[in-house]
Amino acid sequence: MDWQEACSRPELQHLPYKIELDERGRIIMSPTKVYHSVLQARIAARLDIHGQGGVALTECAIRTRKGTKVADVAWASSRTYQQVKDETECSVAPEICVEIISASNIDKEIEGRRELFFEQGAQEFWLCDQDGHLSYFSPDGQIARSACYPMFPETDLRNADGRTRKGRE
Repeated sequence: MDWQEACSRPELQHLPYKIELDERGRIIMSPTKVYHSVLQARIAARLDIHGQGGVALTECAIRTRKGTKVADVAWASSRTYQQVKDETECSVAPEICVEIISASNIDKEIEGRRELFFEQGAQEFWLCDQDGHLSYFSPDGQIARSACYPMFPETDLRNADGRTRKGRE
């Protein structure tokens, strides 16, 4: 099965979890918890608020050599967005791809996703843990702050009022 077929199948339209395809076209299902949705919404909202001439994307499907992988949140420059906006799955990765760790994730899986997104052109990979703490990566490894989005908060995206403890916004 390819991504276009998966997107057009009625029985897959209203599932309460995200789906992806592996390199053989098999469907992989990932249930998420409420905290995951909260973090996803807060990251996307902050990316949109700070603009920088691009768009925030949620559940962004990206074609990779190992099937279609879905970034929880992504940020695409206006140029990249114009290139992919009419595609079913992104042929190139947005500049920033964000993964929110779920209890079922394992380090090897996250490292593999990071590698696949960089292969597709991502400039940064952000990892958000279950407590809302962010780690940033470039193709060369972990970095202290995002170079693409230096004003992004470092920590605590789970505060009920949406502010960060460090006030970095």
